[in-house]
Amino acid sequence: MFFKKQIHWYKIFNNIEAANAFVKIGSVNTLNVGNKKICIAHTSKGFFAINDKCPHNGASLSNGYCTKENTIVCPVHRYHFDLITGRAKSGGGDCAQTYPIEIRTDGIYLGLNETIWKLF
Repeated sequence: MFFKKQIHWYKIFNNIEAANAFVKIGSVNTLNVGNKKICIAHTSKGFFAINDKCPHNGASLSNGYCTKENTIVCPVHRYHFDLITGRAKSGGGDCAQTYPIEIRTDGIYLGLNETIWKLF
């Protein structure tokens, strides 16, 4: 196999206080990580990362808002996307890419799948 997928972890915050200051509970903000624009949402269930581009029409999800049902709402057509799975709640079949977040002792990390080329 010449191509292999692996998760590359990027440190996005030094601690939980920095994360809370960047994105308050109930709100969203964006980060550029690994050449991708990522929407970071903070709900009562924790921090979530989702591709900032709405799969339905390309609008910036960070211009929308998150709900108590753990979804992010597109600012243009009001589509709701589950922050855990990325699936549209409207049943339209659209799905936004989600990314794992890990809270570690030395900071908060975001994981992006990367394809690497390996000969052996």
